[in-house]
Amino acid sequence: MTEQISKQKHPKGLWVLFGTEMWERFNFYGMRTILTLFIVNALMMSEEQSSIIYGGFLGLCYLTPMLGGFIADKFLGNRLCIMMGGLLMATGQMLLFFSASIFSSDLELARTLLYIALGTIILGNGFFKPNISSMVSNLYPKAERNKLDTAFTIFYLGINLGAFLGQLICPLIGDVVVDGVRNIYAFKWGYLAASIAMVIGVLTFFFLKDKYVVTPEGRPIGGLPSKNDAEDFEEGESQSAVFTSKSLGLAVVAFIGLGLLFFYVFGQNVIYSIIYASGISLAGLILSDSSLTKVERDRVLVIYIVSFFIIFFWAAFEQAGSSLTFIANNQTNRNFFGWEMPPSMVQIFNGIFVIMFAIPFSILWDKLRAKGKEPISPVKQAIGLALIAISYFIIANNVKNLGNEGLLAIHWLILLYLIQTFGELCLSPIGLSLVGKLAPKRFSSLLYGVFFLSNASGYALAGTLGSILPATGDKFTKANELGIDLQAVLDKKIIPTADQLSLLAENKIRANNPTFAGFTIHNLYEFFMVFVILCGIASILLFMLTPKLKKMMHGIK
Repeated sequence: MTEQISKQKHPKGLWVLFGTEMWERFNFYGMRTILTLFIVNALMMSEEQSSIIYGGFLGLCYLTPMLGGFIADKFLGNRLCIMMGGLLMATGQMLLFFSASIFSSDLELARTLLYIALGTIILGNGFFKPNISSMVSNLYPKAERNKLDTAFTIFYLGINLGAFLGQLICPLIGDVVVDGVRNIYAFKWGYLAASIAMVIGVLTFFFLKDKYVVTPEGRPIGGLPSKNDAEDFEEGESQSAVFTSKSLGLAVVAFIGLGLLFFYVFGQNVIYSIIYASGISLAGLILSDSSLTKVERDRVLVIYIVSFFIIFFWAAFEQAGSSLTFIANNQTNRNFFGWEMPPSMVQIFNGIFVIMFAIPFSILWDKLRAKGKEPISPVKQAIGLALIAISYFIIANNVKNLGNEGLLAIHWLILLYLIQTFGELCLSPIGLSLVGKLAPKRFSSLLYGVFFLSNASGYALAGTLGSILPATGDKFTKANELGIDLQAVLDKKIIPTADQLSLLAENKIRANNPTFAGFTIHNLYEFFMVFVILCGIASILLFMLTPKLKKMMHGIK
């Protein structure tokens, strides 16, 4: 594998960005593994509430890159934004550490610190995320842009090496379960480890950026925009966007109007409404730039179209931190070769599989390219959507006959993460690469921000879908201990008394089946089939659109 990578002759700056992103992902994914369990077990909120918070948090993490990309492109440059973002995220993790240290003595203050901490991490991620991706693209001159799929797959390996380390270490020290009893006072150590990892990432970038994150001619990449050199742009390419006052005004009006539409008509909460409205209005603003050529506009539209479809991928994929974690916690036999695996650690298999298969996938794309058989990026992404639909179809059929007491074997969750990892490697690094290939340089960081808005929308949808998880086996057991036949209540065969409803609410057990798009979800099989249908339809439609998208890419694959 090492020999294959060396043959690609990637710049050393790629490895600096690889290491920086690795530690940032340790920080982010390590925190993510224990977040919902911390909210439910220490801060005493319901699983439904925690799923909404989780989805909103992830969604905003991928909304703020729009702001971070704009500030970098216009004012501060990539380098300063990356360091600012990293320090903010480290601070946010420390605030979570304090929240997890005081919840037993001051629950309300701990909950307040949770929201402040998540807000700080959201802002930091907005500065960090689009700028480091943009710098990977800018390491490669136009003549070497064909290496970007491979470069971003290697970069993605760094992302998931960090994710693996975070998903291993943070649950080991932060989600401690002994004899079936969780130590709720241990969560703080997971957050402390995440904060330390982010500081290491910032220091890595700070000390190595000037030597290695440079162009082949030795000029620094990602410096202040005022110091951009004309050589950084292609011949005939405009070096700055041209937005009229009218277009800016229309974008603001569109944002407000769409936000109100999503809130009042579609019933979304404030955060989700902001995420959806931001994505659409910003996309329209960029297209209003009068300096865009027809070719540039077509390529930007391809980014938008692909971004829409991958919303459904992330809505399904990001169940890992909410509904799949709750299922691992409540209705899974987690015996892994004689060891009872913590539920928060089951997610680790995604990181392990990416580390195992990222380089083989990179080699696969290289070999197909050499033979002239490499599929264009939208085809790869359609395959990714199809794979995630298949993964949920398999798991749906394995929970179909579990009933209220049966336990899902952990190997089915491992298989799900394996198939989803293959889908992720077809979609996520390829999407990052596609933006790098298609985006006009003056919009590089901003269009990464727009691309991440599709992630934000997917995560917001993930929160909505995670909140419709029906009652799992532990809820029926607890209700039975309370003297309540939960299945009869859900089937509306009996009407619970006011006292029974109060008991169910106190124990965070919902007394009715959730609904989505007018359909009632009665069991885990129906819950998982929602993702099969959404991702399956999205995959088919994207496959059908690829001939048109290929023309709009104007020679870029």
